[in-house]
Amino acid sequence: MRQIGHIKDAKQAQSFADYLVANQIRNEIEEDGGAWAIWIKDEEQVADAKLRLEKFQASPEATEFRNADSQAARVRAAEAEDMAKYRQRLRSRQSVFPKFGGYGVGALTYALIIGCLIVAAYSRLGENREWVAKFVIADPANHDRSFLPEVRAGEWWRLITPMFLHFGPLHLIFNLMWLYQLGCMIEARLGKPMLAALVIVTGVIPILGQYVVGLFFGLGYIGGMSGVIYGLAGFVWMRGRHDRASGVGLDHQSWVYMIAWLVLCYTGWMGNVANTAHLVGLIIGLIWGRISAWFATRRPG
Repeated sequence: MRQIGHIKDAKQAQSFADYLVANQIRNEIEEDGGAWAIWIKDEEQVADAKLRLEKFQASPEATEFRNADSQAARVRAAEAEDMAKYRQRLRSRQSVFPKFGGYGVGALTYALIIGCLIVAAYSRLGENREWVAKFVIADPANHDRSFLPEVRAGEWWRLITPMFLHFGPLHLIFNLMWLYQLGCMIEARLGKPMLAALVIVTGVIPILGQYVVGLFFGLGYIGGMSGVIYGLAGFVWMRGRHDRASGVGLDHQSWVYMIAWLVLCYTGWMGNVANTAHLVGLIIGLIWGRISAWFATRRPG
């Protein structure tokens, strides 16, 4: 939260606060040495709020500042309704999957985790190249460099199976940890169909993107849930920011960690990493989260 300035008159301070709320800028005002300090809650809105404060101080009776209280009241009422829905979802959290507690391990999340573990066992975490070659989107040992030769030959499962492959224990543990956290959250709050759609789209398209890059810069063994994880993370972060009643979200520390890891992988310090898959998954998740939040917040009731 950042202070952007002061207004001497209490009524004008409240009027400006209402104006900010009416324009979706969350704020607080407090008395400070005979004047009223204006605090902006969202760091990203500070610059915009400062410009609006300058305009207000120059002409507090301007048309755009009049009657903001009624519009602000509607915004606050909508926020209160969203918060009530959110609290109701929190109260019902234990009833979603009461046997497991918390968000619960939903059947789909559980199946995805078990699938990864089974494939990890059979592939010996990627060491069994003969077995891995049957599950990657395209076998690097195949000298045919046309687009998806095995898939076009009828091996359609190769579009789905790469997400279950993992190369090394850290790769597996990292992805399953995040799959558990994010998958359980989405499945419990938004349902199995939403999670299934997200997993399929962010499991297939990012791998395809990585494959296309590999055609130009060298094709290797592509696999892992990382594209899915970044897709789910981007989705819950964006959905939570714009639809608080959804009951999903990602805390600031976790979000910073995910982005920092993405940047670190791009430096090359982490070795051979499917950076394109990570980035494509994240972009899909962010766009999906924003669009779904837009529809959810405009749906009656």
